Amino acid sequence: MARPSLREKLASSAVDTLHAFGFKGCSIQDITEAAGVPKGSFFNHFENKEDLAIDALRRYIEGTRPDLLFEEGVPPLQRLKNHFTFLTDRLAESGFERGCMLGIFATEMAQDYPKMREELRLVFETWCSAVESVLRDAQAAGDIDPRHDPGLLARYVVNAWEGAVVRLKLTRDRSPLDDFFHVCFKLLLK
Repeated sequence: MARPSLREKLASSAVDTLHAFGFKGCSIQDITEAAGVPKGSFFNHFENKEDLAIDALRRYIEGTRPDLLFEEGVPPLQRLKNHFTFLTDRLAESGFERGCMLGIFATEMAQDYPKMREELRLVFETWCSAVESVLRDAQAAGDIDPRHDPGLLARYVVNAWEGAVVRLKLTRDRSPLDDFFHVCFKLLLK
């Protein structure tokens, strides 16, 4: 098995370091030290810290298992629930302390970093579109009211999720996520 390149070491380390400490909570030095690479090598692979954060965000998204939303043979609302259950389990692994990298970067970077703002906009748009597709399938299956606008519902579900994840920083337990699941799957999408 080939050893990871310096770029790969930096990028992998950035996912963990930026997720744990946020964009403003860590330096390039922190990321290079965590990667075990010389600080001087950073600019051979990334133009700046924002570009590294965008790369880290893309890697983070790959690990969120969006494929669960499109799993064949699974009823639509169960696919949606499986997706959010997977995300919940990931948050539980960190003791509900890390939160979602999307929310972290949105609060820290959207104002001053236009490339990241656009990247986040696209990520949220893609996520909402995927959830909308699942909700359309659920409507076609007769599982949710056909009078609901699936695009609006999808945006609401994603926004509610992100809000619940932000509250985890305060509660340090799963109660905001339990509220999310209860409202979404027992009241809203029944």
